[in-house]
Amino acid sequence: MKSRDLIEAARSMADPSPGRPRQASLRRAVSTAYYAMFHCLASVAANVLVGQRRSPAWHRVYRALEHGRARNACENRRALAGFPPEVRGFADTFVMLQRARQRADYALDNGVYRKSDVLGDIASAETAIRQFEQADIRHRREFATQMLFRQRPP
Repeated sequence: MKSRDLIEAARSMADPSPGRPRQASLRRAVSTAYYAMFHCLASVAANVLVGQRRSPAWHRVYRALEHGRARNACENRRALAGFPPEVRGFADTFVMLQRARQRADYALDNGVYRKSDVLGDIASAETAIRQFEQADIRHRREFATQMLFRQRPP
């Protein structure tokens, strides 16, 4: 799944033409923006650990990424300290959007979603993905390894 395609899908849900978006569309747009980040991370992990061929091993690594482990690694300030701003920014946005996705998908009483806020979330995801993809391959490799294999320290 391509992150850019998911970003465009999220934008289409949040800003349909003509008309105003429904609340369900705005909620799905938030969720889709998060999944753009998640799939970006899964793809980078598979690419740096296996290679860019879509082999069975690549698919296993891609599917091995867990939402909770990824969030824990992204929240680990000590482990992220040595990474450049592009990677730390991706981690911060990932955590923010994962929380937003959980609210959008599961919290039925969390108020009205505003189109401008959702478009801001989508733009944040798009920027974080673009900057992360431009980070040095060494940093992306280490970050991907951390996402897949390291536990949160006690």
